[in-house]
Amino acid sequence: MNRPYTTVLIVPTGIGAAIGGYAGDALPVVRTIAQVSDCLITHPNVLNGAQLYWSLPNALYVEGYGLDQFMAGRWGLTPVRQNRIALILDQAIAPDLRLRHLQAADAARATLGLDLTDYLVTDAPLGVTLNTAASGATWGTIAQPDSLLRAADKAIHRFGAEAIAIVARFPDDVGSEALQNYRQGQGVDPLAGAEAVISHLVVREFQVPCAHAPALLPLPLDPTLSPRAAAEELGYTFLPCVLVGLSRAPQFVTPAAAIPSLGSVWADQVDAVILPATAFGGSGVMSLAGRSRRPSDRPSPPLMVAVEDNHTRMRVPPEALGIPAVRVSSYLEAAGMIAAHRAGVNPPALRATIAPIQPGEA
Repeated sequence: MNRPYTTVLIVPTGIGAAIGGYAGDALPVVRTIAQVSDCLITHPNVLNGAQLYWSLPNALYVEGYGLDQFMAGRWGLTPVRQNRIALILDQAIAPDLRLRHLQAADAARATLGLDLTDYLVTDAPLGVTLNTAASGATWGTIAQPDSLLRAADKAIHRFGAEAIAIVARFPDDVGSEALQNYRQGQGVDPLAGAEAVISHLVVREFQVPCAHAPALLPLPLDPTLSPRAAAEELGYTFLPCVLVGLSRAPQFVTPAAAIPSLGSVWADQVDAVILPATAFGGSGVMSLAGRSRRPSDRPSPPLMVAVEDNHTRMRVPPEALGIPAVRVSSYLEAAGMIAAHRAGVNPPALRATIAPIQPGEA
């Protein structure tokens, strides 16, 4: 019997990906790839759709820093039935906007049956700032990281939280050109880079699942809004998708603490990795590609799939890093490639013509 087929699907955050660079617009890709995988590992940037979400029983919701640690072989992923989630709110959130988020949390408890602890407010405003690199990629900083870490520590050790949802007050930049371009489906998500910094900080410090939702004032109506940006305009909060994702996010485990019977997933079980063709520069991808070149680590290297029509602001193709990859034109073709790989079918056999076998060199 074949072992379960495991796929990792990555769309890096804040790089202007044509698919996956907006709130939840990669969910159709996830739903499709999940049908040709036994286990699909992806991250909040791919699955979060503001107030929209789609639960998949075979998909693992893994924060980006944790995903890098997994791909490097340092952490494993242990599936869970349900996490107890702590909600941490930035002190900078105004009372009315805070209440909107608390009502969203109560709605998740009442309608979805999620398990949340009492909420916490940071002891200082987090002070989020947004920045854009020369390439157009976004990043950000927080002025009071210690305040966030203190709240997370209390949530875990005093309230028994198994996952952390964070809502930080982000700057409102209604008139900026970057925001207008994003709403028209042409720009880079101005928030994504700072969101990654916030979640990375907590996961690195505490090794628990974490995801972030920004607190923003509602934007004025725009009749020309791009469908890809529309999920972010549905209400006052992006929190619902984060709570749903964290509710079943796998717990992180180190090799020393692993219990085989728990069914943890490890990097050497990954069969395929799917990325935009220009975005192979992430540390996790390079770690996994490096591990795959050491035969002692695994029976065969994972299939690296480069999707060409998911354009990004990055310029790091697999060939520049010496990573063997199969190039496909679209995610639809990627799904076919995964299906063939899972079935043990050589993809050229699916074409109308096939070249005859040739003699090998002596």
